[in-house]
Amino acid sequence: MPVDDRAALAGIVFVLKTGITWRELPHEVAGCSGVTCWRRLRDWSEAGVFNAVHELLLDQLRALDRLDLNTVVVDGSHVRALKGGRRRAPRPSIGLAPAPNTM
Repeated sequence: MPVDDRAALAGIVFVLKTGITWRELPHEVAGCSGVTCWRRLRDWSEAGVFNAVHELLLDQLRALDRLDLNTVVVDGSHVRALKGGRRRAPRPSIGLAPAPNTM
């Protein structure tokens, strides 16, 4: 029997909120496995579900005149840097080096 969408969403939110791994998700939290929640997240992301929900939320906030663009936050961790940006930071060497004497 397929897992209910609400149960999968509850599991997804729990994992994202707590930072546990998908395999650590207790079955009692969502009534399904972490792997099932991960697959549902993958499928919904590929289908554009979260983008559609985001647009719907923005539309509703605009209609209620509750969208305050003066308090907008942009999280750069979710913005793709095309071609790695213009300039990359130098990478530190990880080669062997003598250790300092501690005696």
